[in-house]
Amino acid sequence: MSEIFSYPEFDPKGVKTLTKAGDGENDMLMDIAVYQMKAGEELSFSSRSDEMAVLLLTGEIRFSWEEREEWGKRSSLMEEGPYCLHVSKGVSVNVKAKEDSQVLVQSTKNDRTFDSVFYRPEDCTNDIFGEGLWENKMKRTVRTIFDYGNAPYSNMVNGEVINHQGGWSSYTPHDHPQPEVYYYRFERPEGFGACFIGEEAFKIKDGSCAAIPGGRTHPQVTAPGFPMYYCWMIRHLPGNPWTTRTDDPRYNWIKEVK
Repeated sequence: MSEIFSYPEFDPKGVKTLTKAGDGENDMLMDIAVYQMKAGEELSFSSRSDEMAVLLLTGEIRFSWEEREEWGKRSSLMEEGPYCLHVSKGVSVNVKAKEDSQVLVQSTKNDRTFDSVFYRPEDCTNDIFGEGLWENKMKRTVRTIFDYGNAPYSNMVNGEVINHQGGWSSYTPHDHPQPEVYYYRFERPEGFGACFIGEEAFKIKDGSCAAIPGGRTHPQVTAPGFPMYYCWMIRHLPGNPWTTRTDDPRYNWIKEVK
């Protein structure tokens, strides 16, 4: 069973498993893991059945696939945008670290094939939501790498949120039937926040993970002084891709400008 909220650790090989497809009662339908790489280390990923997104979290790596190479370098999750390679089943990806680095790999079953796409920071949206509402306590930065709008052939969504210090994100409370996973990072290891999934509350720490079942609201908050990053990953459902959210109507009045 995939826990709704967890604090996974890196194993001796430098792999932190967040979710596995088929995990019992709380199946996120996606394999998601973070890989810690030493300078000079190489890793290869491929699947006969799954599409895959390889996202650079921190460090500098070379992406190699289909006789093509690209580099990505990222020293700050908060200030710098993502480099992400998205490939269909049957495409092998090799990453080589020029310096100590971390990459996140998200995959799920997809019978379709599509052309590989390499996303740079300038290819991703960088939207500010909630500005001017309630003393900016709802202000957050949302980066969308790919979703149904620009990748309708995919069964996944991948993006990032910067939850500004002392404020809220995924707010107002909302839900959607598709499962969603959050992977959290803080620049300071003592950073913390809170995640609310339905009627349950969990303490967010650096490196923690939320596996949010479809149909549950999931607002987040971070402590003053601690801006919070999280990668958000959604799995489309058959015949029901994620395209929008359903806000809890009890909180609609909050969206009025104050």
